[in-house]
Amino acid sequence: MNIYLILTILFFILSVVGLWAIFEKAGQKGWAILVPFYNFYIWLKIIKKPLWWYLFLLIPFINVFVVLLMIVEIAKCFGKYGLGAQALAVLFPFAYLPYLGFSHNERYTDPDEATPPKKSFIREWVDAIIFAVIAASIIRIFLVEAYTIPTSSMEKSLLIGDYLFVSKINIGTRVPNTPLSFPFVHHTMPLTEHAKSYLEWIELSYRRFPGWSKIDNMDVIVFNYPDGDTLSAKFQSNVSYYQLVRQFGRDNVWKNKQYFGDIIARPVDKRENFIKRCVGIPGDTIEIVDRLVTINGKEEQNPGERQFKYLVRTDGSSINTRNLEKLGITEQVATDNQGNYEMTLTDQAVEKLKNYSNIRLIEAMSIPAGYWDPNIFPHDSAFRWNVDNFGPIVVPKKGVTVPLTLENLPIYRRIIDVFENNDLAIRDGKIYINGQEADSYTFGMNYYWMMGDNRHNSADSRYWGFVPEDHIVGEAVFVWLSLDDKKSLFDGKIRWNKLLRIVK
Repeated sequence: MNIYLILTILFFILSVVGLWAIFEKAGQKGWAILVPFYNFYIWLKIIKKPLWWYLFLLIPFINVFVVLLMIVEIAKCFGKYGLGAQALAVLFPFAYLPYLGFSHNERYTDPDEATPPKKSFIREWVDAIIFAVIAASIIRIFLVEAYTIPTSSMEKSLLIGDYLFVSKINIGTRVPNTPLSFPFVHHTMPLTEHAKSYLEWIELSYRRFPGWSKIDNMDVIVFNYPDGDTLSAKFQSNVSYYQLVRQFGRDNVWKNKQYFGDIIARPVDKRENFIKRCVGIPGDTIEIVDRLVTINGKEEQNPGERQFKYLVRTDGSSINTRNLEKLGITEQVATDNQGNYEMTLTDQAVEKLKNYSNIRLIEAMSIPAGYWDPNIFPHDSAFRWNVDNFGPIVVPKKGVTVPLTLENLPIYRRIIDVFENNDLAIRDGKIYINGQEADSYTFGMNYYWMMGDNRHNSADSRYWGFVPEDHIVGEAVFVWLSLDDKKSLFDGKIRWNKLLRIVK
């Protein structure tokens, strides 16, 4: 059994046992803690909080914060008004609650009879801010994190300026690789260009708590950029370091600091966050033929709105910009001012555009099969693939063994060498893994195939390959705000029809 599953169960049991004893010290029945819904009713009675608090206990994600507050209120019932004691109660309830419940030196005091120490105005605010930072950090690290859509790679499913929540507990919270870091900052300190926001004194290996569900086909997933282990300080994750090396040569990239900046490395959890749709799960066979994606031989059932680039030709007249806005076209439109346009369109927009009287041609801009794009994974001329014609390729699954040859090694090289940390070498036409000749390889992790819904404007698995399970951050679940950065506050900046929606 997974050690983290065992610890999770143990921590839960210890917390419940502690609350059982605390309930009895407060004059309530200890067994009440075991009764769903009723247990929180009794808990609120003990800490003398109004029953309307119960409403917040029914709201996902908010309820976690409320439970943390209720733990703090329990601590206050035992005279623990200090910030340190309350922080211990919140961070280690599995130890602190049993201590309060079973220690003969700790006595419960009814909140109505307690006399809390007086604090200065500044002290109250400092304590409140520190507690809020601790509580919010716990929620962000282990439960849910806010995320903003920075690029158009998922349009029209998700728009630039969408603010959404990413659930980490749905698919299991990942233990941070670098737990020592500045709160609410990803990898770079505020007001600096390159200062790290984390310390690497402690680096934890990959572990994940059990989740409620597994990643399924077409889930929208946030993950760490797989090519982001090494990057150019100038280009960051906008251009893959490995693409720069293929284009300019390794020596040039490392030595030309004026153009590329320093070459830096980041641990997995501090690599840039990307958001895409999980098209392929472990064991799936993915193939793209003339833009059509198939999964195990069947056309993908994408719940979002895919869009592609099209050549649109008119009778020579122009297309009104208002009509483009009605069609929902947000990508930049290129034109030669002679009636030829390059547009990014959904299937629905294509059908509407056909009804315009001045339209003479709408043609998909598809790259033909056999044309090799060297920027496309696995970056080897033996695999003559491009964004519109790709594969077939099988997504690696943990425990599955594949034959290993010089011909298929480009597909698995990065998995073996980087993601699973083996010493890979080729000598005299033979493959060696950790010094031993190898003609097969067994995957140590599950992998995923991620693609953006904006298929002709998305840096995704077609460019950098598989996403390892240890790079998975969480599942996008809910958009709470949507802002159009091209408009002013009084001219439609808030997309009211896009607020409060479930991510599909």
